[in-house]
Amino acid sequence: MTTEIVRKFIGMDSPTGGRAGAGGHPCQGLYHHAAGQRPRVAMIATHYQIDFSEHYLAEYMAARGIGFLGWNTRFRGFESSFVLDHALVDIGVGVRWLREVAGVETVVLLGNSGGGSLMAAYQAHAVTGAGRVELPTADGYVASAAHPGRPDVLTAWMDGAVVDENDPVATDPELDLFDECNGPPFSDEFVARYRRAQIARNEAITDWAEAELQRVRAAGFSDRPFTVCRTWADPRMVDPGIEPTNRTPNLCYAGEPRRANRSTRGIAAATTLRNWLGMWSLRHAQTRAEPHLARIESPALVINAEQDTGVFPSDAARIHDALASTDKSRVDIDTDHYFTTPGARDEQADTIAAWIRKRWA
Repeated sequence: MTTEIVRKFIGMDSPTGGRAGAGGHPCQGLYHHAAGQRPRVAMIATHYQIDFSEHYLAEYMAARGIGFLGWNTRFRGFESSFVLDHALVDIGVGVRWLREVAGVETVVLLGNSGGGSLMAAYQAHAVTGAGRVELPTADGYVASAAHPGRPDVLTAWMDGAVVDENDPVATDPELDLFDECNGPPFSDEFVARYRRAQIARNEAITDWAEAELQRVRAAGFSDRPFTVCRTWADPRMVDPGIEPTNRTPNLCYAGEPRRANRSTRGIAAATTLRNWLGMWSLRHAQTRAEPHLARIESPALVINAEQDTGVFPSDAARIHDALASTDKSRVDIDTDHYFTTPGARDEQADTIAAWIRKRWA
């Protein structure tokens, strides 16, 4: 018999942001639970900018007696305007609603994909009391197919052969990932040079953003937009011999890497000076997971997807190792980033539900 799932829309103001003129609340989401039940345990999932209100796990968890709040901050669809402090306040609105309105006793954060570092930042700020307002703490943390941070994933995917940020065509042939003279397979020496070039590219953009922000502010501007091209060029996307998994070779989330890398689609494709420094810069951004994970002592579960074409076992290992919790575990599931292979979402939900019940029965 199929479990009937109730979906309740939640729209709320934030302590640092009110309702928009057009009517939208800064904090919005859908609370899922099984009909006739009032869950004692619930999960909340949020991303930097992707709409998680109808997250694919919501109904799977609700059917297992665990409430699920797919939650959005004011920055849904507006990553170029993202400000971490405000986003954490908005997540706190959702956590507080679960406790005070839904009557949930145990709240588990779901850090899925890019949301892994965001939810880690939330818990770290909540337990340390840092931030604009007091944030209610959660009781557990789950990272599923999660990246180790926005600067980290961007840098790992950046095309290290770019030689001019204002010219998307200009390329260093000795670092061209898509020149068959270089591979695949890629030599260890090539990969090491390429990784250094990726880091140098991130640092060079940061140098320019710092200077440019100073220049435009002197002229009375608060910020300016710019673009970042060619961000589908992680060597692991092209060469399956680098960190072998069960993933499909020569594939990324946007399709075949050579084509995707020359498209206008990509993370950080549209950003601003302040957004770069706050979101994408290796040097400055507070959106790297590891510093926050080091403050999480609550029970934690890390799930790795063995067919993922953008998150790799080393990423799951970084997250697991960085967690301060003494109650932490890691599970591998043979599926893709979105757990779309047959039975994968049931396995994921069963894994999380069993982990929750063992601790908060």
